[in-house]
Formats: sequence, structure tokens, C-alpha cells
Amino acid sequence: MTDIPVLVVGGAGYIGSHTCLKLSQSGFLPVVYDNLSNGHDEFVRWGPLVVGDIRDRARLDEVLQHYAPVAIIHFAALIEVGESVKDPVSFYENNVIGSLTLLSAAQAAGIDAIVFSSTCATYGLPELVPMDESHPQAPINPYGRTKWVVEQALKDYDSYTELRSVTLRYFNAAGADFEGRIGEWHTPETHAIPLAIEAALGRRAKFEVFGSDYDTRDGTCVRDYVHVIDLADAHVRSVEYLLDGGTSLALNLGTGTGTTVNELLETISTVSGQSFPVSFSARRQGDSPVLVANNDMAQEVLGWQPQFSLEEIARSAWRWHTSQNMSG
Repeated sequence: MTDIPVLVVGGAGYIGSHTCLKLSQSGFLPVVYDNLSNGHDEFVRWGPLVVGDIRDRARLDEVLQHYAPVAIIHFAALIEVGESVKDPVSFYENNVIGSLTLLSAAQAAGIDAIVFSSTCATYGLPELVPMDESHPQAPINPYGRTKWVVEQALKDYDSYTELRSVTLRYFNAAGADFEGRIGEWHTPETHAIPLAIEAALGRRAKFEVFGSDYDTRDGTCVRDYVHVIDLADAHVRSVEYLLDGGTSLALNLGTGTGTTVNELLETISTVSGQSFPVSFSARRQGDSPVLVANNDMAQEVLGWQPQFSLEEIARSAWRWHTSQNMSG
């Protein structure tokens, strides 16, 4: 039996590549479409790679006609919050115009099932914790706003066209494939777990904590870390849900458990067997004290439940980073 094709846009990136692994294990053929600006061609191991940009309508039409996917998973986005403040135009051009171009190509090709990679950044500052899907959406930076704009478009497409979608709002993606084949590789790296591991490996002089005076149990920010393999599983379940005729909705993806920065550093130190220098700086503008997901709806609709603990996240990430010599 031939594997069922699914177009994975941005599938050479971190979460995209892990989702391709999971799709392959579930009877699908992941066809990766990526411009490789942030992705890595060596991460494309479970299906074909087509190099292309989501703003290139002619290229999208050609690929959709050739592979005839039953669904699209859309990961292709610029994601660095700090960069979005410095260069909002690039974020709107890629994340908004690119997404609308992709949706038009999907409609023209008769594809009515889209899984969209969104973010808890669409909520903005938390009014209640844990946050559920009914939490007001008031993003506080251009990155979050571009994702929010695409979410609004998807609602209108659902109401007035045949296009159905599952929007997945991630909390903090973390960890790596347990066999060490793929993992987290961003340039520059801005995520806490890789930065802490780099400090533990001596590749970085220290780990910098921004803010130690928050109203949390130890004064540092609280975040909800969810294993990238668990996220990948939710994407596959979302594709299957839409192919079974499911209606459009938005779902949070997190564990429901918060971890402080200090607790995270302690876990990395335990897993690595290394102590490393930590410095404390002032709070960063726009950082929320606490971001934790209520994931009840994902459990109810998809039967999804995160399987992996913070320690398993740290161990898988440690294995990946210690096996790599990443310089760009």
C-alpha cells in the first residue's frame, strides 16, 4: 500500500522534521516544501524535499499538482520574537502573505484540510493561568500578531469556503528525537534548553536568566515545556481528524505543568552531570511571568496527551546537542 502524501511546508525545520518522522511512522508520505532559510536539508529523511518559498504561487501549484497531497501542514514561518520587532515587514511578508498564498494554492488544488502551526504568543499577556482556548487573544509583538492574523483568515475561510483547519497553539517546544537523528538547530539559538546545554558543554560562557523578581515560586519565569515528539503526534492526529471530516478548531498544545527557569537549569545540570555559570539580568520587555497551557480540549478532540517528562525532554536534547558540532 502506498503511503498517503501530506505536504509539510517548512518540514526541514525543528518541529516540521519531527512531524515528518511521525507521519512516516503513521502511514503517510511527508512531502517537504521548504526554502531552507531556517531548515536543514539533512533533516529531510522520510520523504522527498522540494525547495521552494511559500510566496511562490507558481511553484506551489506545480508541487500540489505533482504530489496531490490529501492535506497540508503549515510550519513555514519566521519565529524569532526579537527579530519581529526589528523587522516586522519580513514577518508580515513571510508569515501573512506567504500563508495566504499557500491557502489560495490549496483551494485551487481542491485541498480542504490544513493544519496550522500557531503559538501561545497570540494570547499575549496571560489574564488567567493555565490558559485555555477561550483566553482573549491580544498579541504583544509582530510575531504573535502575524500568527493571529492567519488564525483570523482561517476562521473566515472556514465560514465562507470549504477549507477546514486545525490551528495548534504551541507553548514551549523542546527536546529531540530519542534516536538522535534530528533535533533543535536554530541560528542564532534563542531557546532556553539549547542555551543551557551549550553552557553545560562549555560552548557558551554562561546561561543568562532575565528576571529573578517575578511573582513565581522562585522569582524566575514559568514556562510549559512540551516534547517535540508529543507535538509531532498532535499534528498527525490533527491530519487524521480532518481527513475523518472534523470541523475547524484551535487547540493548545502544552503539558499543563509549569517549570521555572531555575528548575529547568537544575534539570539540565542533573541530566548532564555538569554545573555551569549562570548570571541574572533585568527582566526582558514583553516576557510573561507565567505561561502554562490548559490542554483539555486537545485531549478531548484528538485523544492527545503528552507522554514525556521534563527530564526526558532534557535527556533527548542533551543526546542531540552532545552528538553535534553545529556552527551555523
